Amino acid sequence: MLSRFFDFVEIKTKIASFFPFVLGIAILLKMYGSINAFNTSLFFISMIIFDMATTALNNFIDTRTNGQPLAFSRPVSLSIILVMLAGATAVGIVLAIRSDLIVLLAGAACFAVGIFYTFGPAPISRMPLGELFSGIFMGFFIPFLLIQVNAPSGSLAFAQLDLQMFTIALRWPALLLLGLWTVTPMAVIANIMLANNICDVEHDRTVNRFTLPHYTGIPTALNIFASLYYISLLSWIALVALQQLSAWSLIALVVVIPVEKNIRKFRAIQSKQATFVVSIQNFMLLMIPLIGIIFIP
Repeated sequence: MLSRFFDFVEIKTKIASFFPFVLGIAILLKMYGSINAFNTSLFFISMIIFDMATTALNNFIDTRTNGQPLAFSRPVSLSIILVMLAGATAVGIVLAIRSDLIVLLAGAACFAVGIFYTFGPAPISRMPLGELFSGIFMGFFIPFLLIQVNAPSGSLAFAQLDLQMFTIALRWPALLLLGLWTVTPMAVIANIMLANNICDVEHDRTVNRFTLPHYTGIPTALNIFASLYYISLLSWIALVALQQLSAWSLIALVVVIPVEKNIRKFRAIQSKQATFVVSIQNFMLLMIPLIGIIFIP
């Protein structure tokens, strides 16, 4: 039963949310020096349950047309999805009550994007926006929300609602710095989606799913794929220049060698079975060193 459930929610794909979470903890320790263990635990629980729910929802919807079997019957599958969504929402509301209005608003936005990624009359996954939304909402908002529920109030953003006015204040320097810290997770997560869409572009057209590679063409999509990795590495240099990372961190740029090797593999062949895995490998090659170099004095 448990193995079927893990297949249903594709538990192996949760690294895409787990590593931004770990990066958020590393940034939090570096910038603020402390963690609220209870809030962090609540956030992780809500995040991982919601991630599993959206994956299950995606599979539930896709199996209506792709002929693939579900791990459970459709009524049972739907019940599991609804229970997970309710659980993630309940934990998220508790977390918002314990923190602030920004957490409620940003969390609601993340929930909306996750649900409407594959659900509704115009799913995001069927448009050339999947890479953008997945990169931003997993790569940036996971660390953002983690910091927001841990750091002193107003460290990144603040919201106030009264009878006369609704006010949102953004601390731009801190947000821009966080944006630079999260260039890597945004880029590598977007590239997992892009690699998937490149491999599936011909099949997607037959089911009226017109993703980014459909509009750009495969050669341009491959250039975007490579460029996102290069931009990620450039962000490390920028962090060193801004004295957010030690100069010793530049040693980690040696990962460009295996990353470039994987880029060339994918340029040569775009296959779900043979080369899609390079996007996962590059995800690990870039996320693990980035988390590590944050702690270099």
